[in-house]
Amino acid sequence: MARQFIDISIPLENGVVSDPPAYLPKIEYIDHQMSVPELAKFFPGLQPQDLPDGEAWAIEKIELITHNGTHLDAPYHFASTMNQGERAITIDEVPLDWCFRPGVKLDFRGFDDGYVVRAADVEAELARIGHTLSPFDIVVINTRAGLRYGHDDYLKAGCGMGLEATLYLLERGVRLTGTDAWSWDAPFSHTAERYAETGDAGLIWEGHKAGREIGYCHLEKLHNLEVLPATGFTVSCFPVKIRAASAGWTRAVAILDDEAAPGSVR
Repeated sequence: MARQFIDISIPLENGVVSDPPAYLPKIEYIDHQMSVPELAKFFPGLQPQDLPDGEAWAIEKIELITHNGTHLDAPYHFASTMNQGERAITIDEVPLDWCFRPGVKLDFRGFDDGYVVRAADVEAELARIGHTLSPFDIVVINTRAGLRYGHDDYLKAGCGMGLEATLYLLERGVRLTGTDAWSWDAPFSHTAERYAETGDAGLIWEGHKAGREIGYCHLEKLHNLEVLPATGFTVSCFPVKIRAASAGWTRAVAILDDEAAPGSVR
């Protein structure tokens, strides 16, 4: 049966509000002419005219953190422990069979920016799409932030998953989740307002902190989720293997059989 592949990742690029200023990626592009002197160091006497079209190679020098672009967070990112006291696993220790599983999309685009999703919201959406969660389903959250990527308000856009909503998924065997927003939790700007009003530090990163109870991973900065059906697709999101790291970049892809495929693929 023919399959369709939908790219649900964002690119690494300069000049886009994809992260707070201190964490933005920096990419230096070295083209075929700029690299000729470097090639010549390997072959003394080599002249540009000796090369086809005077070209060497194109390469890029990149300054990144492991949370730039579409990436998979390991439990170690959330806390030093998981599963109520075990050592939290790092990205190179994440089971690969978590990363290639049936996908489920929950459509929360109707929630206001900064809204904290509760367990009842998850339950209602699952009922709407007619899906019962199975262990190891990959659950992705489609928020308003998905269509704001590349805009100045991206970091403030979208709802976030609260502690009880996250635990609702994990208690049913989900071990890998994802969002098209900058964070699994509500945007920090909204949480900061609630913290200023209440002084309750438990509001900060509450969805992430669910990993202290049940270890799990999540994808952040997904894209194109609005194109996906609610079910009937597989998510592939194997992370780059970085020793003892909190996250790894991934080219996340949704794989659909013909009967599940929407009308457009980007």
